[in-house]
Amino acid sequence: MGKNPPAKTATAEAAPATGRQPVQDRSRARQEHILGIAAELLTSGGSEHLRMSEVAKQAGISIGSLYQYFPDKAALMHSLAQKHFDASRACIEAAFAEAQDLPALRRAFEQLVDECFEICAAEPVVREVWAGLQADPALREIELKESAACGALLAQALARVRPAGKDLSSASFLAWHLGEATVRLALGVPKAEGRRLLTAYKQMVTASLFEAA
Repeated sequence: MGKNPPAKTATAEAAPATGRQPVQDRSRARQEHILGIAAELLTSGGSEHLRMSEVAKQAGISIGSLYQYFPDKAALMHSLAQKHFDASRACIEAAFAEAQDLPALRRAFEQLVDECFEICAAEPVVREVWAGLQADPALREIELKESAACGALLAQALARVRPAGKDLSSASFLAWHLGEATVRLALGVPKAEGRRLLTAYKQMVTASLFEAA
């Protein structure tokens, strides 16, 4: 019989894990770099002119390598949209968590509507991501699910500050989805008219959701 194999040390056991981590980090960094290139191309040319070949060229990688990260344009748009949704959701959760009564929640909601309009007006890539969402049925489904999730956050906040009130889940979902549509409409008209549309929308939502029961 041969000798027993030497026992593995803690350092030896840890080596594969520490070896994998930089690869994972590089992969995430490469993915973020690709998304940054795609965002730049969207800003300069719009979603209709976003080409996978051009993304690969600008990112300095082969088209095959690009497909390893994003198999098609829809996957690329999905990831860009998800980054936007994740950032928005974090802001929404923080704003609603700070609201301790109904008037504060109403103010938080109205401020979120205004901020969404200002961000979309200032950042072309957000508008282009939205345009891409509207053009693809699968991506529209993603947006619808995000509207439902944000509507649920609003409904939960309303239930917290007015627990004796009626169930506002459906109304909250509708209000949120209509809010996104209103912002898109407001971006497509002169800014003064867009602000009037936002004001009218906020008044409608206040009457249905934020008046005391």
